Amino acid sequence: MTVPSAGGLPVGRRYVILAGVGALGMAAAGWRQAARALSMTREIADMTWVEVRDAVRAGFDTVIVPSGGLEQNGPHMVIGKHDYIIAWAARRIAAELGNALVAPVISYVPQGDYDPPTGNLAFPGTVGVPAPVFAGALEGIARSLKLAGFRTICFIADHGPSLAPQAEVAARLRAEWGGKPKVLAIDSYYVDAAETDFLRAQGASDATIGGHATLSDTSELMAVHPGGVDLSRLPASLSSFADLGVIGDPRRSTVAMGDALMALKIGAAVAQIRAATSAVAD
Repeated sequence: MTVPSAGGLPVGRRYVILAGVGALGMAAAGWRQAARALSMTREIADMTWVEVRDAVRAGFDTVIVPSGGLEQNGPHMVIGKHDYIIAWAARRIAAELGNALVAPVISYVPQGDYDPPTGNLAFPGTVGVPAPVFAGALEGIARSLKLAGFRTICFIADHGPSLAPQAEVAARLRAEWGGKPKVLAIDSYYVDAAETDFLRAQGASDATIGGHATLSDTSELMAVHPGGVDLSRLPASLSSFADLGVIGDPRRSTVAMGDALMALKIGAAVAQIRAATSAVAD
């Protein structure tokens, strides 16, 4: 059933005609409408395929592929710590670069062995996949993004055991594709040495800095997702921290410290991407 309109055409038919005219106008304008696509987001998951296509054509041809992880982080931090940190960092890296979009975070990454469980898999809530599975996911994602026309694909991991697989996949695809598109493993983002130097300069001992769910990552999560940290859940006795999945002492963690550490990581990643993309002109 159609409803007459004041203009003499039924409303339903008039709508179709106007929509057709609008579609022709958009086709004629082509990718010049791309700026509109980026007015609200740089995240591919929140864009339409048309917006992604037009953004790439307009020069947004670098894409960040962030990976996080789901693992125990002591009694005081949520399991999604890595995901929250890398999602926040990826958005800011893309903004700094000025021509980048962001793919969804990969949550499922290597965490150790299953039987018997090793590392974080000894704690409930940790979810891991074998390194070859993670590598396969990275490869599939990169091949998909190549089809979309991206000229630079950047793997960035917030989790240590993800570094080797992402480097292997990046090197293999660079060799296969001859550098077009460029596939980069942005390992400089994982700036352990620089973070340690910074924390030592703040007066932290190596024992306090530790290695997991401690001063650096707790401060970073406080900075980017404060609702994911509750220091009051830590026990009074430092001797029981290891049994709770904490290697180090996160009790002195602060938002300011987290801001500074995130700036180190983001700055290092942006510098590596810029150096790699400017070294050889296409």
